[in-house]
Amino acid sequence: MTSHSIYIRPVIPYDIPILFELIMALAAHEKLSHKVTGTCEQLHKSLFSAHPDAEAIIACVNGVPTGFALYFFNFSVYLMKPGLYLEALFVLPKYRRQGVGSKMFCYLAKMAVDKGCGRFEWSLLNGNESAIAFYQQQGATFLHDWRTCRLAGDALAAFSSA
Repeated sequence: MTSHSIYIRPVIPYDIPILFELIMALAAHEKLSHKVTGTCEQLHKSLFSAHPDAEAIIACVNGVPTGFALYFFNFSVYLMKPGLYLEALFVLPKYRRQGVGSKMFCYLAKMAVDKGCGRFEWSLLNGNESAIAFYQQQGATFLHDWRTCRLAGDALAAFSSA
């Protein structure tokens, strides 16, 4: 393995086109490119408005952007504490197994602890064996009694007008 320097930092407005490219790479990797309907402008607004919807970090290896994580804070009614929800974590295939994902994950876990979060959660696809193995290596617990539920698109619009 060659020597490399991994640097993790918060995304800044200048990074939006790079972040968007990494999001597109994630979508292509998951064969979900057809699901991406957002734009760079929407991403910028969501991350840098007066009340941001989410936050993001970027990983660089030897100065080259190689991955990202996008997250937001939620709240646990039982813990009475905030939680950190990881929406996406992605490392370009060429840079996997070099510690980039682990370093981003640790960065977010430290942030959650520093902000007094009672939990750090995320969802992943059942068939994503490499992600499952990665998160198991990080010490994650899988919640088999819980299911992710979603209203989106036309179903959300229809229900909201009922």
